Amino acid sequence: MKDKTGFFEAAGEGTLFLDEISEMPMALQGKLLRVLEQREFYRVGGTTAIPVQARIIAATNKNLNKCIEAETFREDLYYRIAVFEITLPPLRERVADIPLLVDYFIRKFNKEMKTKYVGTTPEAIQALMSYNWPGNIRELRNLIERAMILCDSHTITPEGFPPQIIKSETTFSIDTENLKE
Repeated sequence: MKDKTGFFEAAGEGTLFLDEISEMPMALQGKLLRVLEQREFYRVGGTTAIPVQARIIAATNKNLNKCIEAETFREDLYYRIAVFEITLPPLRERVADIPLLVDYFIRKFNKEMKTKYVGTTPEAIQALMSYNWPGNIRELRNLIERAMILCDSHTITPEGFPPQIIKSETTFSIDTENLKE
């Protein structure tokens, strides 16, 4: 039987990204802590320690201090991974980023889907910037992909959006003429 390379081993001297670390079961958190503390691990059934040289980047959408209080996240693991914290505000607090993100997703999906979307209408941008984005950037990404599938032209319009986006209440107005640059 051939040994299978795990994530730490595959990362080598690079970076291992642990997404949604707050969802990790407590038993696995203990094992991760041991690997981070000792900078080595053993393959299942193995007897030889394999050194860990990878840097770890962890992400979560939860407040880990509250998870510690709720006893769903180990405090000792938190202090081990919280060497350098970066807090990214939710999309609803960064609405000025929406046009840039939309442009990025259009270019990304144009390549993946072999389409030639050129952008959005001002009404579409207005609707996107007025929405609260409970799902943050992932929700925006999925919405742009959906709109590119549903819109008939090569410009994204609000008609490709789900009802909650179109019905979102406008809380401010934007100068859509300057967004085309």
